[in-house]
Amino acid sequence: MTTHVTIIGAGLGGLTLARVLHVHGIPATVYEAEPSPTARSQGGMLDIHDYNGQLALKAADLMDEFRGLILEGRQAMRVLDSDGTVLFDKADDGTGGRPEVQRGELRQILLDSLPAGTVRWGHKVSDTRALGDGRHEVTFADGSTVVTSLLVGADGAWSRVRPLLSSATPEYTGHSVVETYLYEADTRHPAAAKVVGGGALMVPAQGKEIFAHRETGDTLHTYVGLARPLDWFASIDFTDAATARALIAQEFGDWAPELTALITDGDTAPVLRHHYMLPNGHRWDRVPGVTLVGDAAHLTAPNGEGANLAMLDGAELGDSLAAHPDDIEAALTEYEQAMFPRTAESAAEGAELLEARLSENAPQRLVDMFTGHDQTR
Repeated sequence: MTTHVTIIGAGLGGLTLARVLHVHGIPATVYEAEPSPTARSQGGMLDIHDYNGQLALKAADLMDEFRGLILEGRQAMRVLDSDGTVLFDKADDGTGGRPEVQRGELRQILLDSLPAGTVRWGHKVSDTRALGDGRHEVTFADGSTVVTSLLVGADGAWSRVRPLLSSATPEYTGHSVVETYLYEADTRHPAAAKVVGGGALMVPAQGKEIFAHRETGDTLHTYVGLARPLDWFASIDFTDAATARALIAQEFGDWAPELTALITDGDTAPVLRHHYMLPNGHRWDRVPGVTLVGDAAHLTAPNGEGANLAMLDGAELGDSLAAHPDDIEAALTEYEQAMFPRTAESAAEGAELLEARLSENAPQRLVDMFTGHDQTR
């Protein structure tokens, strides 16, 4: 195959695709809006699953590098009630199939595995248009353009490539998360460190939740989830960190103090992240010369599968292109026919998980889901 693959977006999905293509000797260029790989924090921990994310890493021939990133003990999980009662506590015995790594470190091994110059930083897409015969033109914010016979949108929720295939746009899930970090937790925040334990903590309740994770070293990463309309959050001035933190904490006023400390004792300014999703079962008719991977294709309510599915998308698309070197359309058809049902199933599971986490009897429903006794399914 001599067709050069143009990938928009240097997230995990786009980089996995580029790496798998490189393994097969297929040239690709990745265009990324951010000015450099260190332009912003790459987020927190990811559990990389043996049934999707790890399959992608095997296809990318990066399993040894991946194993070097695994943080031992972080698969531990506990669920608490809002009064601090422990409802579920599972230690990490090393047998789980979902080892935890830092997202930024995972992205870096993918970047390091690509030939120099594969990723073109500082290329923000302003427009895409079809030229006919499967060719597309991409215009960047600086006015430069590139024409390609194979365009892949790996550019996330607000993809500039998606409109070539679909008129769907993301809609607010009704749920947002406020993030903060606690540093040197065992010495500076001992009560919070103790309640989180060695892995992940989940405290679900009707319309609200606290999720926290022990990351690299002695750092706790807190995600405070609230089912509130967008204008509720718009009324909070997040540039005033102390006031914003206090207003968010008010929503948990009757919770155990060791839990609310994960909000009030944050060492960083709270960061607001709204969650959006595409319609469940989002798909499109085959359009020559273009496809999507990851959130650009199937943005869902967060369910722990997004990064894994993006990587699997990239790996399977790369393998399909390698298997059909003389027929791009056959490769894209094969990829999409497998991707659509897989991601629709994941989206449905994500919606179910979000509803369970924020329902009236959320703690017990979540425990039932973890222990396989959910009678509502």
